[in-house]
Amino acid sequence: MPEHWLVRVMETAGVSCAAGVDVAPATPAVEAWKAVLGGCTASEEELAQHIAAHFKLAVADLEHAQPTALRLIPEKVARRYWIYPLRQDDRHLYVATIDPTAFDVEQAVGFASGRTPIFEIAGPAALSEAIDLGYTPDKVIGMLDTMDGEVADAVKVVEDLSPEMVLAQEAEAPPIVRLTNLILRSATNDGASDIHIEPGRASGTVRFRIDGVLRQYMELPMAALNRVVSRIKILGKLDIADRLRPQDGRTRIEVDGRTYDLRIATVPTREAEKVVIRILDPEGSKTLEVLGVPEPELKRMRYLLSHRDGIVVVTGPTGSGKTTTLYAALREIATGEVNIMTVEDPVEYELKGITQIQVEPKRGVTFASALRALLRQDPDVIFVGEIRDLETAQIAVQASMTGHLVLATLHTNDAISVVPRLVDLGLDRASIAATLRGALAQRLLRHVCDHCAEPIQGPLDAAELRLSAAYGAVPVVRGAGCKRCGQTGHRGRIPIMEVLVASPELEELINRGASLPELLRVGVGGGMRTMREVALERVSAGQTTLQEVERVLGELLEVAPEVVDQDAANRGMLEKQGFVVREADIERLLNGLTPPPSTQAAQPHILVVDDDGVSRSLARALLEKNGFRVTEAADGAAALDRIRDGNGFALVVLDLDMPRLDGREVLSRLRGSSETAKLPVVVLTGSESMEAEIELMDRGADDYIRKPIDAMRFVARIKAALRRAGA
Repeated sequence: MPEHWLVRVMETAGVSCAAGVDVAPATPAVEAWKAVLGGCTASEEELAQHIAAHFKLAVADLEHAQPTALRLIPEKVARRYWIYPLRQDDRHLYVATIDPTAFDVEQAVGFASGRTPIFEIAGPAALSEAIDLGYTPDKVIGMLDTMDGEVADAVKVVEDLSPEMVLAQEAEAPPIVRLTNLILRSATNDGASDIHIEPGRASGTVRFRIDGVLRQYMELPMAALNRVVSRIKILGKLDIADRLRPQDGRTRIEVDGRTYDLRIATVPTREAEKVVIRILDPEGSKTLEVLGVPEPELKRMRYLLSHRDGIVVVTGPTGSGKTTTLYAALREIATGEVNIMTVEDPVEYELKGITQIQVEPKRGVTFASALRALLRQDPDVIFVGEIRDLETAQIAVQASMTGHLVLATLHTNDAISVVPRLVDLGLDRASIAATLRGALAQRLLRHVCDHCAEPIQGPLDAAELRLSAAYGAVPVVRGAGCKRCGQTGHRGRIPIMEVLVASPELEELINRGASLPELLRVGVGGGMRTMREVALERVSAGQTTLQEVERVLGELLEVAPEVVDQDAANRGMLEKQGFVVREADIERLLNGLTPPPSTQAAQPHILVVDDDGVSRSLARALLEKNGFRVTEAADGAAALDRIRDGNGFALVVLDLDMPRLDGREVLSRLRGSSETAKLPVVVLTGSESMEAEIELMDRGADDYIRKPIDAMRFVARIKAALRRAGA
């Protein structure tokens, strides 16, 4: 009579079983386990070991399962198939199971996770407990209690209390201490810069900021989260009884032999308290070379640091690496021959040979008062953590005029904006012009993961094509995602920066209150590369992606939200016309369609004006295939420049919505000039409004074509407009 595979395993292992143990082959695995355990001498752990040895598999280590693996398998799938996800890598998901022979389980895991399952063996009781603890937030504290029943009982008691009743001794209970330590240790090991503990209605979330992006780490019941918050407040010497006011504190911890400073900030919410912990490594200061500062910017920075007086400002938003860059600069000039003093809030890194002062407003130590005291300490270089008010700015200017080099930070978007920001603080322009030696603005881009970066060999996807058209750069790598980078495709960050160096011409412009565009022109003329230029250089070098540049810089005014859908329609239309569309480099397509120069002179010359690079490319390809010469313009201002250059255009294809100068304004200017009043203009737009069409025809448009472009209709209307104009 056929036997269940589990019975055969026991027989092969030589385990003694009662004569009545008879399990039909079709018996579900969990029932077979119960029958065998009830009739044989083996325990559940021993039976798991026998099964693992029989199938040459590992015994599952349920206690050390990775929380990230849980997110790949829904709880209902885990309970239905008696499985528990343990860990993952690029292609595989390691899963604990009670039945390694079940093909349907293998299919379910592969479908749910998108990875190939590798089975390890666990017993039903242990597996069920792991599922309960892993998937049920209310039992997270119980998961930590692996020592004795007393701790588990203590957890149950504190969970019955309301958040307002959390006492110090409850926040210091072993399970809470263990859970808090687990969060802190995981954050430091993962390289997190911040920990966010965020309350909700029934449960809260713990998230880590890694490489500038928040990642969810775990979910906790509110009973547990409130006690973790209280434990952290105790560490920071805050008042755990006061939950109605924001509080700030700090502490120092040691994790695996390495010391970290924690800056703790709490704020009351509708549900409970939210906590953000900034993790600072006092020994984490690096050199400028280690930071990866690009060579052109590095040379300009070192030139600024060579001054013996004046002000050098580093600017950028919170988290852009300003302080890290300045510390690296201080390390370069801290040769022992100069007296360097800093005023900071807080002191983030400890630097040998440098006097560092911590701002303490409660004790009367402010940036301004500390700076006054520093001036009596014979400093050569002064680092001001942040210029926040007029008083601090005035003292910094005074110090810079009396033979001190002052390094400081500000919050502005770019290097040029330092000038109006200092004016807004109340400084006069003459003082700014006389003391400002230069300014540096920076951001941090995530570096593609070195372990999973893949060269782009095929066509770009829709997002890459859109960004490539917008930025005028072609990406060369993608991050596939792996275990080392948390499946993000990025690991570590690299700086992009622009370094403005003062010059006599810039000083003159500052004195007379010149506009930002004028200041920028002079800055770029003096050798400053913008952050956008540096970022695109990083993309071309395969260090980052265009998606990352868009995330950090967000400078895509020329790309409309609907471009992606239009791109797909436009590419499809090109393919219908017989073109081979390679998204990776649409310029190759255009070059291949351009007629030889000798034949271009007799062709009607058409100007295509569109901020959407793909639509512009499509229009050009269709027109050139039909015998027209084409010139492109990316916006209205550029279009008017092309027309003024006297290129002899026979017709203008004009997009309606563009930055700098939209289609309506361009049309009005063309019709308002005697030289271009009769130049045919065909408007190209995605608008479906009949009123818009009537308005444009009244303004003097010769025709109106809607996007996405229909190839035959587009070419026919262009030819008709030319015929009507007699071209």
